[in-house]
Amino acid sequence: MALSIARKAGVAAAAAVAIGAVTFGASAMASPSGPSAPSAPAADRAGAPAAVAAKAVAAPKKQTPQVVTQLIGKGRVDGLRWSVALEFHRTLPQGYELPTSPVGTPARGTALLCQRMYIGGVRIDHQGGPWSDCQPVNGTQDPAGSGDMGLWGLHGKGTTGSRLMVSNPEADIAYGIVNLTDGTHLKATTITVPGTHYRAWAVAIPNGKTITTVDQYDSHHQRLTQDTEWR
Repeated sequence: MALSIARKAGVAAAAAVAIGAVTFGASAMASPSGPSAPSAPAADRAGAPAAVAAKAVAAPKKQTPQVVTQLIGKGRVDGLRWSVALEFHRTLPQGYELPTSPVGTPARGTALLCQRMYIGGVRIDHQGGPWSDCQPVNGTQDPAGSGDMGLWGLHGKGTTGSRLMVSNPEADIAYGIVNLTDGTHLKATTITVPGTHYRAWAVAIPNGKTITTVDQYDSHHQRLTQDTEWR
């Protein structure tokens, strides 16, 4: 346990007295009989180390990380490992350029939110460069970072092969369930990036499986949304 500054000073002073007493005792034993020799100055008896006061060392300030990565989900599908993570950059990273709308107006944003999705060790949409599946946002609570849902895959734009269903739900969504035609129910809990309002849930859809509905629930297990257009 660390000592306080006052207690450190007290310990140092006690050590100084002890050192002085030992030094003085040794001198008295060595002195010949006769008139006592003049006492040495207190500073000499105490010794140099005791005269130095302990200085407080300021604890380093905890720095806020510029990039925060939160794992949303992982597992195996069709014998392949899959994973989904949200990656939040507090400032626009070097090399990233804000996209331009069709009318020529640059997008706005002071931060960047990326969705990193992998199947079999291959990042989905890697052909688009390091910033594919990233969107500019303003700060840690931009509503633009919520409300989306999509199917993602390495083939056929998420319509064939092993696929990932990823939802970036509103704050009241606690979990989602993807229901398949064979009776399988795939459930995933919403996970939030620490220090932000950005969140997601994700499941993997095996090759050849068809989706009937995607339902989202609150923490009281009340269904809030249902989508039937996914296949």
